[in-house]
Amino acid sequence: MMTSQFLSHLDHKVLYSDLTAPSHKSRFGFKFLCQGPPAKFWGKHAKKSGEFRPISATTHQVLGFKESVPYFKWLQTVKDDVEPNEEHVLHQVVVTNEIRKKINAVKRMLGSMEDGEISISAYDTAWVGLVRDVNGGGGPEFPSCLEWIASNQLSDGSWGDAQLFNAHDRILNTLACVIALRAWNLHPQKSDMGLKFVKENLSKLEDENVEHMPIGFEVAFPSLLDLARSMNIEVPHDSPILKQIFAMRDLKLTKIPMEVLHKVPTTLLHSLEGMANLDWKRLLKLQSQDGSFLFSPSSTAYAFMQTKDENALKYLEKTVKRFNGGVPNVYPVDLFEHIWAVDRLERLGISRYFQTEIKECMEYVSRYWTEKGICWARNSEVQDIDDTAMAFRLLRLHGHQVSPDAFKHFEKSGDFFCFAGQSNQAITGIYNLHRASQVLFPGEKILENARLFSSKFLTEKRLANEIVDKWIITKDLPGEVSYALDVPWYASLPLLETRFYIEQYGGENDIWIGKSLYRMPYVNNDIYLELAKLDYGNCQDMLSVEWEKIQRWYLETGLEEFGVSKESVLQSYFVAAASMFEPEKSLERLAWAKTTTLIETLKSYTGDKEARRVFLEQFNNSINRQDFPKKWLDKSNETEKLVCILLITIEYLGLEFFRTRGQEISHYLNQIWQSWLLSWQKEGSSSTREAELILKTIHIMSGCWSQELQLNLQYQKLLQVTNKVCHKLRDYQSSKEANVNGSCNMSGTRVTTPQIESEMQELSQTVLQNSPDGIQNQPRVKNSFLMVAKSFYYAAYFDYQTIISHIDKVLFQKVM
Repeated sequence: MMTSQFLSHLDHKVLYSDLTAPSHKSRFGFKFLCQGPPAKFWGKHAKKSGEFRPISATTHQVLGFKESVPYFKWLQTVKDDVEPNEEHVLHQVVVTNEIRKKINAVKRMLGSMEDGEISISAYDTAWVGLVRDVNGGGGPEFPSCLEWIASNQLSDGSWGDAQLFNAHDRILNTLACVIALRAWNLHPQKSDMGLKFVKENLSKLEDENVEHMPIGFEVAFPSLLDLARSMNIEVPHDSPILKQIFAMRDLKLTKIPMEVLHKVPTTLLHSLEGMANLDWKRLLKLQSQDGSFLFSPSSTAYAFMQTKDENALKYLEKTVKRFNGGVPNVYPVDLFEHIWAVDRLERLGISRYFQTEIKECMEYVSRYWTEKGICWARNSEVQDIDDTAMAFRLLRLHGHQVSPDAFKHFEKSGDFFCFAGQSNQAITGIYNLHRASQVLFPGEKILENARLFSSKFLTEKRLANEIVDKWIITKDLPGEVSYALDVPWYASLPLLETRFYIEQYGGENDIWIGKSLYRMPYVNNDIYLELAKLDYGNCQDMLSVEWEKIQRWYLETGLEEFGVSKESVLQSYFVAAASMFEPEKSLERLAWAKTTTLIETLKSYTGDKEARRVFLEQFNNSINRQDFPKKWLDKSNETEKLVCILLITIEYLGLEFFRTRGQEISHYLNQIWQSWLLSWQKEGSSSTREAELILKTIHIMSGCWSQELQLNLQYQKLLQVTNKVCHKLRDYQSSKEANVNGSCNMSGTRVTTPQIESEMQELSQTVLQNSPDGIQNQPRVKNSFLMVAKSFYYAAYFDYQTIISHIDKVLFQKVM
């Protein structure tokens, strides 16, 4: 049974991973052809019993790497008593009905995105509920808001998020709902319960983390207290915490530039209900296109009460209807939802199931990108650095042309802020700025400045243990920030990021902070998380089968005799697997790992030029001989044996490709190896074309190889740039390993060398930007250049113990 296709569409029950075990005849019998002695296992680490004695892996304090037994289990010797029929079995990664249902559910989410799915805010609903009948009937204009309030009181008498108790959020929501019910003399028992809750829990405000205080609480809450007193509602008035809040209110109001507030759109438009002495005639000129005041239902409701503006009323009517009585704290949130959903899917490693939907998401965001950036909703005159940074990074990575000049609007004297004119920064805003700053092209000074600022800011916050955000309460924000600081984008391999983010992502338990706490179900939900865990588990099962194959290849070829350790083979496989972990890329992944291992073997084993000449001559003499396997049957010459290993490996890869794709590609593999061996003969271990050999191997094994591709100008340029930077990275790695003090300094600003960083930027630009003579119709080929360069960067950047810890975590530790 054979297959070469990855059946990832929803109508299929099985994902074939192209892990077809070679038939008994196709294994070539390495042991007999090469006539080498049985492979010894790990030399000095072998016990008398033949088992492996593990080397201790150090614990990485920052990212929480732990010693783990499974890593060493995967280095154990492959059993020799495997029955032939077992080796014929096609390994399948089974997509269960549960996974298929989750994929369908996510597709429905992405396909239904409009202005954003967001939870209802009791605070904003109460403000809208206060609006009087526009026809003069004396009742409420939006009675459905009051019905929502009556139906959503919690058992303790409060209103707010039912799953997370935050005193600021509960008290603000509850007092607003009490005022709304009392204004219309509705549900007195419910309002009494709510007022009791406010009085009994007011003191809890002293114990709350001020960073998790709802936006504008220090202005909104005193305004509600004043309104309640004007309605003869008995609210607390004399307590230390109230005096503190009123002092915060007075201080903030003195800082509000009233002239600026009335002149240009600012974030102050989002919280007009907390302010007095406003010039509404001027403010109406700053109204958003949809009739809202910066997309805030409460601010817009207050504005309508003062102005009777028809556009404001239309916005309120539309929002109340959309949410069946309640309203969220902000709406729409279309750009926010589109961007963050894509980010979550990509970091969780499941974006490949939703490529069409993601493409549509990014096209939507691109339509509303402006030279000043964006905010959470389209057509906004106010922009924020958080949404701008996230959109910039994703748009650039998906091939859209965006200018980093947008970040100039958030910079002043070298510092960056979340909103223009803001005096303090939110952790997540600067965190996303840091992520965006790493996707820079040559000469983009603003992004270089952003990288330096964000690295310094986040590093200082981490050292002070102050990784707490004012916009989101998430499972492991410190872990996310640490990963961003400790693993630069150039060294971040996809499966490595996914393994960490699965632990950091809180699913539906992550909650956002606006005027009240709110949830974004298309951004944070358990379906994403459960799908990611199941998919990752399947991935690990698939990789374990591949590693079994690699071990057999290692043992049967006798590569240990040439100084190759099983651990070095595992590292080669890990880099390939973590870079391209998708099941349908099994052939490319295995070929990459074997090619890297053989390159290192040749570079370390045949050191002098004459030995390299003899090796190349024997290779050239053999590739056209039909009887070449017999030539080695009784040979003990190590050079000839190494040639034999290379030839048989090439033939094996060709056979595997033929069995799954029905095409003969061995002659292409011979050609690219012949080309590399020629450069290696001349340059030795300093050969500059190692990356090229790996890339061409990947392209051949993926079925993308063609004469047209080889002659493409951009393809040739990409090979040249990638060869250059990867060669420098190998030199950097070698010099670091030679230096006993060459361990990587995890400072967040650590780079390799200025020249390497510059060339990585050049490569990123060549890959991510479209070119008239480019290969846009083959994104898989184009992206592979950056993928391979990042794998070289990874190996050069991290020290040995960190890489060992990564291997342990990514390949062997099960996701819980």
